[in-house]
Amino acid sequence: MKRLLIALLALTTLTCAAKAQDRRLLTMEETVLARGLSPQNKFLSWGEDDKGETIYGEVRRDQILWYYPTDGGEAKLATPAAGTTPRYFTEQNNLYAQIDGTKIAITANEDKNIVSGSHVSRNEFGINGGIFPSPDGLSVAFYQKDESQVTDFPLLDITTRTGSIVEIKYPMAGMPSERVSVGVWNSLTQQTVWLNVTDFTEERYITNITWSPDGKLIYAQVLNRDQNEMHLNSYCATTGEQVEHLFSESDPRYVEPLYPLQWVGDNGDRFIYSTNVRDGYWSLYLYERGADGAWGYKRLTTAAADVKFVALHGNWAYYYTAEYSTAEQHLAKVNIKSGKSVRLTHEPGWHNCMVSPNGEYFFDNYSSLKVPRVINLASTTKGEVVRNIFTAPDPTEGYNYTEIELGTIPTADGKWENWYRLIYPIDFDPTKKYPAIVYVYGGPHSQMVNNSYQANLRRWEMYMAQRGYVVFVMDNRGTLWHGAEYEKAIHRQCGKCEMEDQMKGVEWLTSHEWVDADRIGVHGWSYGGFMTISLMTTYPEVFKVGVAGGPVIDWKWYEVMYGERYMDTPEQNPEGYAATSLINKAKNLQGKLLICQGAIDPVVLWQHSLSFVRECVVNNIQVDYFPYPRHEHNVLGRDRVHLMDKVTLYFEDYLK
Repeated sequence: MKRLLIALLALTTLTCAAKAQDRRLLTMEETVLARGLSPQNKFLSWGEDDKGETIYGEVRRDQILWYYPTDGGEAKLATPAAGTTPRYFTEQNNLYAQIDGTKIAITANEDKNIVSGSHVSRNEFGINGGIFPSPDGLSVAFYQKDESQVTDFPLLDITTRTGSIVEIKYPMAGMPSERVSVGVWNSLTQQTVWLNVTDFTEERYITNITWSPDGKLIYAQVLNRDQNEMHLNSYCATTGEQVEHLFSESDPRYVEPLYPLQWVGDNGDRFIYSTNVRDGYWSLYLYERGADGAWGYKRLTTAAADVKFVALHGNWAYYYTAEYSTAEQHLAKVNIKSGKSVRLTHEPGWHNCMVSPNGEYFFDNYSSLKVPRVINLASTTKGEVVRNIFTAPDPTEGYNYTEIELGTIPTADGKWENWYRLIYPIDFDPTKKYPAIVYVYGGPHSQMVNNSYQANLRRWEMYMAQRGYVVFVMDNRGTLWHGAEYEKAIHRQCGKCEMEDQMKGVEWLTSHEWVDADRIGVHGWSYGGFMTISLMTTYPEVFKVGVAGGPVIDWKWYEVMYGERYMDTPEQNPEGYAATSLINKAKNLQGKLLICQGAIDPVVLWQHSLSFVRECVVNNIQVDYFPYPRHEHNVLGRDRVHLMDKVTLYFEDYLK
């Protein structure tokens, strides 16, 4: 075990002799609702003035103060350059254009199963919208999904006099899915053509729509339903016919295209592509069309680390990288001609950056374990700081925040290091025995622990530490920023290696004499709810109390896009589905378990938790259950105060 960093968050206004009762404890309302306890931020944007000079703006309520980077930080009377863009929007299930004050219907779908201009594939594959204007804005590509073959799932509306059923479309793993098309509408002809996508079956996925710089071609990444083969194709924007197949990618586990093409120059003959299939890490590749018309490529980012594209200016591609620490995000740039890379952020921590339009500057917005927030204006030459724009004060001053430890524990197979944060209980005394709560998520596309302020602490964890608990949070295999093998280790057996890693964390935790191994609790939501019940039913002798929110119980009831990527279909992987199903493990439950569930959850359907409760009844196993009427997958707003109070009281009643 390698402990990399230990930090004590001391309250600077208090003396070392101050007692806990002299300082303020968090209330539940502050834990859930108070934004003032988060580090302050400034909202900044880049722009150009009416003379083409680079300026940056600070958003203040209803106005923006503009500054010139080359000046000393004083506000100037800068006027942003004017611009107009045609407006495209979706109402109900149809797409419209607003041109010179006139509303034009692009689609006229009367069948409610057909939706145009909206996101598809349940927002997987990097999809977060369904409208893609051309570079000049005169044409628009858009998604259209046909859900007529997708099964309905009933949600109960209790607000009507006698109750009503609201049907939603929910494609379950192994069952019929939606069918996606891409239309292209031209505002001059007011005609629509459809991309002639012939790859795979009609239940394929079409992702990362990208226009060519001249607006003549549309590029799309076409993924088969099995999600193990991807084709990158181009299509004519005026006829919809396929022009070229550029290349294919395959992986026996899964291919997950997440990012559109990034064009280098305006000729449409060079672009940057992101994938983690080829070299074991998310990397950037430069594609270039040769004199013979064939596409060749080279790897731009060569470190054994995941990266993420940020921006492109001239011959430099800017990207985030994990090469300096898998708990940190840093900005770097690589020259697309020479391959030379330059690190641009140097302070330890998690950096979020915005590169200026002219590529000369960037905003560096970062925090680390004991640094709430710093925003600098920096040069892209070598990352030199031009000026400090903002340094946030400690938002926890005056509160009795306890010690937070950040470090690593080896994975169960010994190949990687998992990051953890450990929150010590109030007035910690190593001669005492403390109950411990493991907070877990553990699912794909997540990273619960990093070197940001307070190690990415959820405020409820500190609330529990202030009430005498040790709180432990650790990432595991299957999460982000450690490479493809680490991320894809869960394939066909969700929960297996995640639990193995979490148990290594519990083993390390309980090796401390001040942790009471007979009082270990676990809590998580969604994938974390699945992990909570998995841990309690697989290791019933370890976990005394658990609270699971919105838990996946059996992957056959989860959606096609996510579920089949990680588990394949129930027909293809019956052993994996059987091994991970919590229905089969309900009889093993020994500890106290509370399940909370939004009663109109459209993500993890009510069928999951109700089926688990039913199996507990069949096996004469006691389980506690609390539904939240009129809430979806997450309980939000003031009702979340009730939820977290419920969670807290459950541990107070049965773990303390």
